[in-house]
Amino acid sequence: MNALTDQDLGEPLTYKVDAFISPGYAAAEKEQLWPKVWQHAGRLEEIPEIGNFITYEIGDDSILIVRTAADAIKAYHNVCPHRGRRLVDTPCGANNACGRKIRFVCGFHGWTFDLEGRNVHVLDKQDWKGALDDPSRTALAEVKVDNWGGWIFINMDPGCVPLRAYLEPAASILDPFEFQKMRYKWRQWVIFDCNWKTALEAFMEPYHVAGTHSQLLEHGDYYAYSAPYGLHGVSGFDQRDPSLRMKQSSTITRAGKGADPRVSTYNLQNEIYTTVNNASTTETLVRAAKRLVDELPEGTPADAVIKHWLASARADDAARGVIWPTITPEQMAQAGLAWHVFPNMAILQGVTFALCYRARPYGDDPGKCIFESYAIERFPEGQEPKTEWVYAEATAEKWGAVLAQDFGNMGAVQKGMKSRGFRGTLPNPHQEQKITNFHRNLARYMGTGAPRKLD
Repeated sequence: MNALTDQDLGEPLTYKVDAFISPGYAAAEKEQLWPKVWQHAGRLEEIPEIGNFITYEIGDDSILIVRTAADAIKAYHNVCPHRGRRLVDTPCGANNACGRKIRFVCGFHGWTFDLEGRNVHVLDKQDWKGALDDPSRTALAEVKVDNWGGWIFINMDPGCVPLRAYLEPAASILDPFEFQKMRYKWRQWVIFDCNWKTALEAFMEPYHVAGTHSQLLEHGDYYAYSAPYGLHGVSGFDQRDPSLRMKQSSTITRAGKGADPRVSTYNLQNEIYTTVNNASTTETLVRAAKRLVDELPEGTPADAVIKHWLASARADDAARGVIWPTITPEQMAQAGLAWHVFPNMAILQGVTFALCYRARPYGDDPGKCIFESYAIERFPEGQEPKTEWVYAEATAEKWGAVLAQDFGNMGAVQKGMKSRGFRGTLPNPHQEQKITNFHRNLARYMGTGAPRKLD
C-alpha cells in the first residue's frame, strides 16, 4: 500500500520503469486498471441523434455507446451473448466505430438487439427449451456511462463510484470553463512506438520546454508548478520575475517575455497558435493581441495589458456570437494551465478552448500505444466545423512544430528506459508532481510501482 502523502510528492522521488516496459505489467493493467476506472470514451456531439453510436476500444474490451433518447445514452459491452461475436466491428477512426442504427444485428447468427440492449430476435428460440425466457440472459451486458463537460465516460465496474465523485475536485475547479459548450475543431490520432504512459507524460509538465521547445523561450518563461488533486493533477506557470506575477500568469493567457508586454503578449500568442496546430489559444485572442500596440500607450503595465486584451477579445467573440463564460481571476489561477485526469486524459484549457490528449494501449505490446489529440473550441451556433478522426503521421506538417518536437521524445524515452545504464527516474519535485501523483495512484490499482523517496 502506498503511504506517500501529498506533501511527500514535493520531495525527491523515484519509481520503477516496469509500468512502461514490462509485458506482465501491461497484461495486469487489463484486469486491475482498465476495468475499474472511469475513462473518457468520446464526446456527446459525436452521438447527437437517437440511434447514433460510437465504440470505445481498450485492451480486449470494446464498449458500444449509443444515444437512446434525446436526453439519455447507454453503454454496453460490444459483444453478442450468443457466441461472443462483436456486434460492431467496422472502424470509423481512432480505432473506434461509429454510425447510426435502430437495431444492432449480430453478423454471425442474426440475434438482434434494440437501443435499450434488449434482445428482440433469436432464431429458433424454442430450441433452448425455455432457457432463454429470462431476458437478462439474452440482453446486452450494460456498462456504466455518464458525462461531464461534454465528454462521455465509461466504467466497466458495476460497483464503481459515481463519475462526479471520481472526477472531484478537478470537475468543480474546471466547471466554470463550460467545456460542454465547446465543439471539435480538429481531431487526429497516430500509433507510437512507446507505452501509453510515456506518451501521456510528455504532456504533463512544461519542465521539458527548455530542452524540447527551446524556440519558445524567446517569447516566455516556462518555469512551472505542479500539484496533486486526488487522482488527478494540475500544472501551471510560475513567474520568476515578480513584476509579471498576477493571477492570470499561471495560465495560457499570460503576458509574454519582453520589455513591452503589448508586443510580447502578441508574440507569445502567435507563436503557440501557429506552432501548436492552431490550438493552445484562439484566432480571436491572437488578433486582439496584435492590436495591443495600437490600442494602448507604450509603458502600459503588464496587468493592464492583459486586462485590456482579454476584454477586447471577449467583445470580438461576442460580436460573432461566441459568448465567454464568467470565470474570475481566482478561478483562472486555481485552474492553472493543464490537467491530468486519471488515468489517461490530459486537458490544456482556456476560456473558450481546450487542447486535449488521450493515450491507450495498442494490443498487448507495452512498447506501443494509440495516441489521440484534439482541439475543442466555442463556435457561433451552427458554425461548428464538421470533423472526423483523422490518422496523421507524426510530422510537423500534420501536427505543428511543437507537437512534432514532443513526439520526437517518446520513442527515445521508451528505448532509454530499457537501458542497463539507466539508474532510475528522477522527476522534478516541484514541476513534475503530476507525474509522481500519477504513479502513486497507478500503484493503488496495480499493487506495485509506487514512487519512493530517494536515499
